[in-house]
Amino acid sequence: MSLFSDLIRVGFWRRVGAMIRKEFVQLRRDRITFATIVSIPLMQLVLFGYAINTQPRGLPTAVLLQESSDVGRSILKALENTSYFAFTRKVHTVEEFDNLLLSGKVLFGVEIPRGFERAVRRGDHPALLVAADATDPVAASSALSALGVITQTALEHDLFAGDPMSPPFEIRAHARYNPAGSSRLNIVPGLVGTILTMTMLIFTALSVTREIERGTMENLLSMPIKPIEVMFGKIIPYVLVGFIQAVLIIGIGVLLFGVPVRGGLAMLALLSTLFITANLAIGYTFSTIVQNQLQAMQMSMMFFLPSILLSGFMFPFAGMPVWAQYLGEGLPLTHYLRIVRAIMLKGSTVQNLQYDTIALVALMLLAMTIAVTRFRRTLD
Repeated sequence: MSLFSDLIRVGFWRRVGAMIRKEFVQLRRDRITFATIVSIPLMQLVLFGYAINTQPRGLPTAVLLQESSDVGRSILKALENTSYFAFTRKVHTVEEFDNLLLSGKVLFGVEIPRGFERAVRRGDHPALLVAADATDPVAASSALSALGVITQTALEHDLFAGDPMSPPFEIRAHARYNPAGSSRLNIVPGLVGTILTMTMLIFTALSVTREIERGTMENLLSMPIKPIEVMFGKIIPYVLVGFIQAVLIIGIGVLLFGVPVRGGLAMLALLSTLFITANLAIGYTFSTIVQNQLQAMQMSMMFFLPSILLSGFMFPFAGMPVWAQYLGEGLPLTHYLRIVRAIMLKGSTVQNLQYDTIALVALMLLAMTIAVTRFRRTLD
């Protein structure tokens, strides 16, 4: 009854109105929280509406022509007309062909063997090879399913010998690295990168802001210690924590889900350390911008959302529009996902992963430079 009597009093609503105005004023002053409220739904709408495509088209494809012929050109044109294949590389040897697939620079490779046109003209039903990087089954499956139409339509305007009702050639599709198209072989290595991104960002951002909130950062800085030494002292323990997390995830993936590790563990450990350090430096930068732990969490999630959507973890990277791919190339997770999947599923070496390794090192150095610069400005 007392609650009902309070609700009908004018003074009650006047005080409630004052509290509402106070909250709006506080929200307006808290720019990071306000930016989170506005930016996250807008970011999701833009990314899901424009950048995400579950049926990717124009996938990078290499072609190995053992002979130059009208029949071969007709087949390549028919493949291109499906809109799934975009011929971006022309190679001359099988080694180049294999290295492009190992490095992830192309998702498909088409090989037309020597003597193919003569065999077609004679009605011998020759075969050409289409090799697919099946580490991402979603990207490969749609394109491979379109190959069946090619044998019927590619040479419909060309003259050849044999039964006109039967296809003049066959396509042998070879799904490499993941022949069964198992999604867990794609997801489990990707989880290493996504979990490390989330935890490393949050751990570091909260670690520094916790010191600031408790007032212990001032005591720390009063000691004869440089800002970069403070940063390294904060980051190095979490490098070890992140390394333990990566070992746990990969170990569980191998033991429970049968995910192979075909590449070198030493190289995987070294590149994982680079990735962990890059994320810790980004989290450290966030801690120099925010004022409390809540803001640190919000800023970390604002960075994590585009990372998980634009890196190729949830959706095929090659199917995104060019502007989204450019944004994705600026995220450490994009390069680490390519690295961890290539090492575990393909057995790729550092020579195959030069681009992503250099990009990861550059992003790590950039993040650390920004973190130190921001921290020094905060002290000033």
